[in-house]
Amino acid sequence: MSNFRISLVHPTGNPNSREAALALGEAGLLHEVITTIAYDPASPRWQYFNQLPGVIRERVRSELGRRTWIAPLGAQMRSHPWKELMRVALVKTGLPRRLGFSNQRLTDWIYRSVDRLVANSHLEGLDAIYAYEDGAATTFEAAKQRGILCLYDLPIIFYRMSREIQTEEAQRFPKLAPALQGTKEPAWKLKRKELEVQLADHIFVASSITRKSLVDFGVKPAKISVIPYGAPLEYFHPQPKNDRTFRAIYVGRVEPRKGIHYLLQAWASLQLLRAELWLVGINEFPDGWLDRYSDRFRYIPSVPHSSLNEYYNAADVLVFPSLVEGFGLVLLEAMACGIPVITTPNTAGPDIITDGVEGFIVPIRDVKALAEKIEWCSEHTLELAEMGQAARRKAEQLTWAMYREKLARIVESLVVSR
Repeated sequence: MSNFRISLVHPTGNPNSREAALALGEAGLLHEVITTIAYDPASPRWQYFNQLPGVIRERVRSELGRRTWIAPLGAQMRSHPWKELMRVALVKTGLPRRLGFSNQRLTDWIYRSVDRLVANSHLEGLDAIYAYEDGAATTFEAAKQRGILCLYDLPIIFYRMSREIQTEEAQRFPKLAPALQGTKEPAWKLKRKELEVQLADHIFVASSITRKSLVDFGVKPAKISVIPYGAPLEYFHPQPKNDRTFRAIYVGRVEPRKGIHYLLQAWASLQLLRAELWLVGINEFPDGWLDRYSDRFRYIPSVPHSSLNEYYNAADVLVFPSLVEGFGLVLLEAMACGIPVITTPNTAGPDIITDGVEGFIVPIRDVKALAEKIEWCSEHTLELAEMGQAARRKAEQLTWAMYREKLARIVESLVVSR
């Protein structure tokens, strides 16, 4: 058991940050987790919500359930929930938009608040601090003054590559520009992103494309470790498909940076018989933009994560043509269900599949290549089933346990060498 003390900071929590905390906890490296909302149904802090009226109580429980985070054994959980609760409540009312505030602006406020709080109150006696994009600049500055190792996790490609791609997309499709948020980030936020990368002693990424985006910025390759995320095998598994309709599915935010408009063009060009395209997720295209394709696909608004298994298993192939990504956990979710994938090099595709074995990798923006691969899938049902079996086997090899073991080993070696 290690005597090192490392704290992990993530303002809102997500599956990969929870797994990173668990990795450090299993290795005896974790001192505490610092976040906003860390829901623990057994904690007295949250029992007050049981006094709310029935319908409201269930809605609150549903929202909080997605923020469940219990500290690994031997570590502490430091939660600072009130600003985040206020943000969530405001977003639910829609008031910020009516007042001219974007939801992203409120999220930025939360990240900076937690960053300042950690820098001022949570660094005492630490050997290292593990923090995430947009929430590390002030913390790293203070940590450097104390000789604390700064470990940085970048879950999506570095902003310069993202902005370049999205700027090009806005020029190609001016009507989509309002939905391309990467072209609108304020200068102060971009400076923070660069400062975080510069101050970090080591950077953890989940894909080769994210690594490339950092190397292109001038980061030395030796400063970066690529550790792909794990497949959620306990939640996603193959089930029999109940019909013979060929079905392609996309899961995620339905927005331009995900390449949805290219997928719709490809699908429209095929005119397949007995075939369906499903788009599952929140529509973030400009109002009315998707209407021209409304008869070409079935739109399914955001569904509970626990329900996605049935949607994957109703499909024959996942199509994920993203232009800007860091990983794309939906790839592994589909693969865990025995569903092959069609994706681009701007995801974790090249890190987790072999082209032509568990699926296909096509260039971004390539409508013709997308259409060709979708058509091949529709015409080669036996081969596609074999691909699905291969995808499941690969998912079984890419476990969260493997992710945690590799992350903990590298972190411990960095602290020891320091």
